[in-house]
Amino acid sequence: MKILGIDYGKSKVGLSLADGPLAEPLKVIRYKDPGILRQGIERVIKEERIDKVIVGVSEGKMGEESKKFGLTLSKRSGITVETFDETLTSQDAQRMSVEAGVSRKKRRKMEDAYAATIMLQNYLDSQS
Repeated sequence: MKILGIDYGKSKVGLSLADGPLAEPLKVIRYKDPGILRQGIERVIKEERIDKVIVGVSEGKMGEESKKFGLTLSKRSGITVETFDETLTSQDAQRMSVEAGVSRKKRRKMEDAYAATIMLQNYLDSQS
C-alpha cells in the first residue's frame, strides 16, 4: 500500500511517501492559491498511485484547517484520507537535520517534507 503523508501549512506543504514500513521525504509544494495546491497534490496522488493519504494535524486553529483540507481532498480525489497527530514534528525535523549535518539551505528547502516524513513514520509505527 502506497501512502502519502502531508504536513499542511498556509503557504507550503510537505509531502512524504511510504511504500512499505519506511517513510521518506518527497517534496515541498509552495503555493498562494489553494486550487493550485489541490491540483499539485492530486497530481502526486495519480502519478505515484497513492492508496491512502495521512494528513498531519496539530492543535488549535491550524489543526482545524488541516482537518478541513483532508476532508476536501478526500471528497475531490475519492481516496481514503486519515488524520494523525503531528505535534512537534517540525521541531524534530529541524533538530534531526542539524544533527545529520544537513546544510541550512537544504534544511529550509525541505523542512516541511522532513516533518511530513516524521509524522508518516510515526503513523506507520503506530499501525504495527
